[in-house]
Amino acid sequence: MPAIHLHKISTRAPKGLDKEKTKAKTAKILEELDDLQNLLYAESKHAVLIVIQGMDASGKDGLVRDVFGKLNIQGVTATSFKAPTDLEASHDFLWRIHQHAPAKGMIQVFNRSYYEDILITRVHKWCNDKMAKERMKAINDFEELLAVHNNTHILKFYLHLSPEEQQIRLAERIKNPQKRWKYNDNDFKEAKLWDIYMKMYEDCFAHCNKIPWNITPADQNWYKDHLIASALFDLLKSLKMQYPGLKK
Repeated sequence: MPAIHLHKISTRAPKGLDKEKTKAKTAKILEELDDLQNLLYAESKHAVLIVIQGMDASGKDGLVRDVFGKLNIQGVTATSFKAPTDLEASHDFLWRIHQHAPAKGMIQVFNRSYYEDILITRVHKWCNDKMAKERMKAINDFEELLAVHNNTHILKFYLHLSPEEQQIRLAERIKNPQKRWKYNDNDFKEAKLWDIYMKMYEDCFAHCNKIPWNITPADQNWYKDHLIASALFDLLKSLKMQYPGLKK
């Protein structure tokens, strides 16, 4: 996989792409995804793990609501990973993650993930480079374990937001009463570390790429949602699933 340089990748939809037509296509895809997800659940031969990473205000919560929230809640679970509790921190860093790995027939969405343990931890120097490389190997082994031993298909998305759009969205959390609950003064402090975060993300992409990353332009939510819904649709369609027959 060639090296990923985020500053060379656009954070916006291609010029000329029609917003309303794209949103209509997304709505159609979501209708078809509902049927495919039901088939996934009924057949119960495959599991799907969706990993969502991105800077603050990149649209992770909205994505979970607007794409995965349209599917049957019996077959989709979303988990957000915050700072580890004392109990979680007393175990290896993947202990709390493995408990939420998807069962066959299920789609599991990770809103942030085990990758935080080689991202924010390195930015703030809670994890040195040696430990980070060891964790990267453990992550690769963990993903291979899920794929090989539980038929888990993993889609990894980095929501590629521009620093300019991030500032607009963070400011909106102050002004908009409906978004004020999301406001965290620490987000602005983290935003000042943008360049370091980009370096850590690029290192992550370089060393944890056995399952490739999807760099997803995120300045426009309608385009981001379309790309991710399309990727999930293509994956489920490729599985050639069939409904089980009558049980004997």
